[in-house]
Amino acid sequence: MNATNTESQGGSMDLAKWIVVIGLLAGAVVGNYIYGEEVSVLIRAIGVLAAVGVAMAVASQTEKGRDAIAFAKESRLEIRKVVWPTRKEAINTTLIVLAATGVMALVLWGLDGILVRVVGFITGIQV
Repeated sequence: MNATNTESQGGSMDLAKWIVVIGLLAGAVVGNYIYGEEVSVLIRAIGVLAAVGVAMAVASQTEKGRDAIAFAKESRLEIRKVVWPTRKEAINTTLIVLAATGVMALVLWGLDGILVRVVGFITGIQV
C-alpha cells in the first residue's frame, strides 16, 4: 500500500511539473509575441532560451524526463559503436546509386516511349 501511495504522489508531482513546463513554454511564446516590437531581438532570444532551459530542467526531473535522458545517453553509446564508411566507400556507393538510377531512368523512358506509340497505334491518336 505504501508503494501505491508513492507512485501516485510521484505521478501527481510529475503532472504538476509538466504543467509548469507547459506554462513556461507558453509564457516564452506569448512573451516573445507581446514584446515583439518593444524589446530588442537579442533580449527576447535570451529570454526565450532561458525559459526553454528552465522548462527542460523541470522536465528532466520527471520520470519521463529521466527516461528520455537515459535513452539519449544509450543512443550516444550505440552511435559510437557504428562503423562509419570511409570517404572512398561513401563516394563509390554514391556513384553506384547514381549509375543505377540513370540506367533505370533510361529503361523507364524507353518503355514510356514504346507504350505511347503502342497506345497511339491502337487508338489511332498520334501524340
